[in-house]
Amino acid sequence: MNNQLSVLGYQAGNSFIYQLNATAKLLFFLLISISSMVTYDTRYLAFVALFSVVLFYFSKIPFSSVKRVAQFAAIFAILNLLFVFIFDPGYGARLYDSKTILWGPLTLEELFYLFNLVLKYFSTIPLALLFILTTNPSQFASSLNKIGLPYRSSYSVSLALRYIPDMQERFLAIRNAGQARGMDLSKKVGLFSRIKLNVQLLLPLIFSSLEQIDTISTAMELRRFGKKKKRSWYSYQPLNVKDYLVILLALLGVAIVVLLFFVNQGRFFNPFH
Repeated sequence: MNNQLSVLGYQAGNSFIYQLNATAKLLFFLLISISSMVTYDTRYLAFVALFSVVLFYFSKIPFSSVKRVAQFAAIFAILNLLFVFIFDPGYGARLYDSKTILWGPLTLEELFYLFNLVLKYFSTIPLALLFILTTNPSQFASSLNKIGLPYRSSYSVSLALRYIPDMQERFLAIRNAGQARGMDLSKKVGLFSRIKLNVQLLLPLIFSSLEQIDTISTAMELRRFGKKKKRSWYSYQPLNVKDYLVILLALLGVAIVVLLFFVNQGRFFNPFH
């Protein structure tokens, strides 16, 4: 696999999502994600999950760019569902005030509750990946500054977004160099051995990165960064009609969740009554 494809960070593209303002995308991601985490209405979660997957498809981002992240998220989700069931297999029955036994301790109500948890993953993870992969760090920082966040904090966010893919690229380069020298990091080696070897490669990278951060901070101080109360942005992108529609759509999602709270008389949609 091409190492470049394994790096998770901003990737230039020409789909309609790239044309949206970074602030609009951030507000949409936060509002929809929070509303999806708050509610357990299966109808809303299913719609948001389907919408998120379709949106990711039309963004034209190759799946190879997020394959590793998707695999990690799938493993984490499976473990989470497994532990939820093991520690309290009767939670769904108590929650929905109904009990339909399917097999052993597994009930239809517990299965329905676990299905809602799966929908929550599909509702938030694709949106998070879309935001990371389609948002230019400089435009994002300028947008944050324009809505009131201090430009020092905005610039810190921009540096973080730029530095994450650089860290990944350097780690991949170090790992490939180690494999060229005979270090076996393939699947033939046990899981714990691979983790130990990767940690041995990662620690020097972290210390060298801290030194680099200190160098960058010193260079910015020498150029009197942060001395003024305001600054201009070369890459600022103003909000347009499409951006306001995206924000309005996110607010509509929040309003629907609030409405469903009264309709369901709580956070949970109960199809068993």
